[in-house]
Amino acid sequence: MDLQLTGKVAVITGSGRGIGYASALALAREGARIVITDIDPDSVRQAVAGLKEAGFEAIGAVLDVCDDGQVRAMADEAARAYGGIDILVNNAGFTRDKYLLKMPEADWDAVVDTILKGAYHCTRAALPSMMERKWGRVINIASRAHWGNPGQTNYSAAKAGLIGFTRALALEQGKFNITANAIAPGLIETPLVRGLSTYDMLRANALARQPVQRLGAVEDIADAVAFLASERASFITGELLHVTGGRYAS
Repeated sequence: MDLQLTGKVAVITGSGRGIGYASALALAREGARIVITDIDPDSVRQAVAGLKEAGFEAIGAVLDVCDDGQVRAMADEAARAYGGIDILVNNAGFTRDKYLLKMPEADWDAVVDTILKGAYHCTRAALPSMMERKWGRVINIASRAHWGNPGQTNYSAAKAGLIGFTRALALEQGKFNITANAIAPGLIETPLVRGLSTYDMLRANALARQPVQRLGAVEDIADAVAFLASERASFITGELLHVTGGRYAS
């Protein structure tokens, strides 16, 4: 299936590894030119090198999505290198899990700011070139945790907020032929997840609650990103796509 992404410019935050890198690779395979961004310089270098070795066009930027100056500098670099931004995947985020009574304010702020303020900064920086082209895609990586997970009040609140952000943005930007959608992954088997001390418990809990009897792979999310970025999804906006193997609130 031709997703008609040849020549499009895609910025993916937090794309040094994991879901972000898989999404960058999926978009590159469809012909997009890629801007890798990550807060970790080594991850940026390795991701850009991997894409180039595979024959794809890519540049990288070390980026703290909470820093508006850094975000604007990244958008300027994308404009210099490729002429602007067509696709933005707001993927940057992480967890700092604790029950609320034990959660330091710094852990609340770090998680919420990265997910929500990061999406705010990056989307605001990307929109002008999308509006000028009368074409754009904003894809926000939410989470099944938007229903609420114990020990994740910060993460669940941020991901739920990201869904509201998505729907409001879709209403604002549809007239410019810009769509905004969100993806809610379930438990995705990454090296980070496999390294958790609670991995066996998390895996067993997920498999007991989902009809598809395997954990998700990063490629499952990347394929959804590529579809929502494509012309095939041009009449889809303001939606939340669960990629969870059929697991929902429990």
